[in-house]
Amino acid sequence: MDIKRITSSLLGFPLVLIIFLLGNKIVVDIALAIIALLSMNEYFNAIKKVAKPVYWVGYISCFSIAFIHVVPQEYLNMVVTLSVPTILIILFAQVIATDMKTSFKDIAYTFLGIFYVVFFIMFVAFINGMPNGNILIWYAILAAWGTDIFAYIVGKRIGKHKFSQVSPKKSIEGCIGGTIGAVLLMLCYTYIANIYWGMNYPYLFIAGIGIILSLVGQIGDFAASSIKRFVDIKDYSNLIPGHGGMLDRIDSLIFLAPFAYALFTLL
Repeated sequence: MDIKRITSSLLGFPLVLIIFLLGNKIVVDIALAIIALLSMNEYFNAIKKVAKPVYWVGYISCFSIAFIHVVPQEYLNMVVTLSVPTILIILFAQVIATDMKTSFKDIAYTFLGIFYVVFFIMFVAFINGMPNGNILIWYAILAAWGTDIFAYIVGKRIGKHKFSQVSPKKSIEGCIGGTIGAVLLMLCYTYIANIYWGMNYPYLFIAGIGIILSLVGQIGDFAASSIKRFVDIKDYSNLIPGHGGMLDRIDSLIFLAPFAYALFTLL
């Protein structure tokens, strides 16, 4: 692992730790809105090679994350559900208002980006807002980043069988090692949560969650790679030295977040 990658990780992890451990729901929501804004900008910069994204709709959608927990809980599901068709209506209105200078292709790429970035990041906020959310959120983070770290280490050392041309550097050995490593990290974290924080999370269930989230996160990584290969770029940006852009760093986490939220409701 190169020096830039290590340095970025050492600097970035304490920031994440401070936000999710010390920040209240509003602070976390604002932080996630900023992350969404950076990620959306990277996505738009990537796809502007093949379409003309509707920037203003995408950016306003990102800011909406900051107000998730301002909405009363009893109306939250309705607001989030209605936001999907509302965004679609606004995008088609843009096509009409511009006499098709904004095309169907433009709004299709824009809508995909909003769903991919904003709605997926929104589930990170939902997890944090759950009972014991400040504990549960770390399962999602460990599943995503633990998989990345162990997949990188195992792939570098013993990876011989390539997984997919979508991401040629990834190996089958690395993918398996990433999942095993993430599950082990989550089980260690469960021991700490149960012994020191009074939780009672079943180890077998956590292991099952770990496997599912790790595999989904890896699909998210491949999904991000497929977009980059389509527009012929290596990274979404150079925002984080050694890691690429914000979207490169969170692609696994945001992809698994909706599934993590659903699984955590069963705990």
